[in-house]
Amino acid sequence: MGDGIGRYRGTESRLAQWLRRRPKRSAAEDENDREKLLLAVAAAGLPLAPAAYPVGYSCSCERIGCPTPARHPVSFAWQTQSTTDRGQIERWARNEPGANFITATGMVHDVLDVPLAAGRAALERLLAEGVEVGPVAQYPAEGPDGGRMLFFTATRGTPEDEDEWWPCELDCHPETMDEHPGLRWHCRGSYVLVPPARLPGDEDAHPVVAWVRGPEHPLPDPLNLLETLQDACARHAAARGADGDGGHAAQEIAWPLTR
Repeated sequence: MGDGIGRYRGTESRLAQWLRRRPKRSAAEDENDREKLLLAVAAAGLPLAPAAYPVGYSCSCERIGCPTPARHPVSFAWQTQSTTDRGQIERWARNEPGANFITATGMVHDVLDVPLAAGRAALERLLAEGVEVGPVAQYPAEGPDGGRMLFFTATRGTPEDEDEWWPCELDCHPETMDEHPGLRWHCRGSYVLVPPARLPGDEDAHPVVAWVRGPEHPLPDPLNLLETLQDACARHAAARGADGDGGHAAQEIAWPLTR
């Protein structure tokens, strides 16, 4: 057993040394990759609009005490501004190299947004069961909730029976993340950041939103994922409660089952 551990540690050490020796990427290479990622999102039919970006630990919007630094659109008209037009996205990306981008939900797609630990458990279960899972993005593990995982799905649009639906104002504006850390459904009137968005942090090491499964995967029906995500969030809430999070854990499932 000891020899095995020693070999593992030796391999890990060599890997760390190799990573340190890798040549640094140029700003042009990073920008080219960023543009490719954004155009891949647009090619998948997900509309994009420019968003704020981090300036150290602050926000480019220069608003004092910005509640969602580097996480919000730059224009109040982001819903009508959102587009999949390649030329427009290239102009935005090149005119503002540091900008993040959001995708408006409820038009083509919705997003089921869960705590990172719950999302990882749910994704493993869904894939093991052979359920079709679409694009999945991951927010860095930061803050008290430990990061987020975003499951991109087809939108439910506006069902004929509105008693079976609810407007997203009830539960899934991006700024409500801290108040509602459980499952949140981004639909009409909401948005999420898309990779490779950067979040506030050290200038040389901003946390980055990244794809776990890329936008080339077809969008599934959200109801095919919902039960598994609910269960994972409930287990996550129970675990946090057991760790002494108290009453806060009871609020984990924060979206309504009925109107």
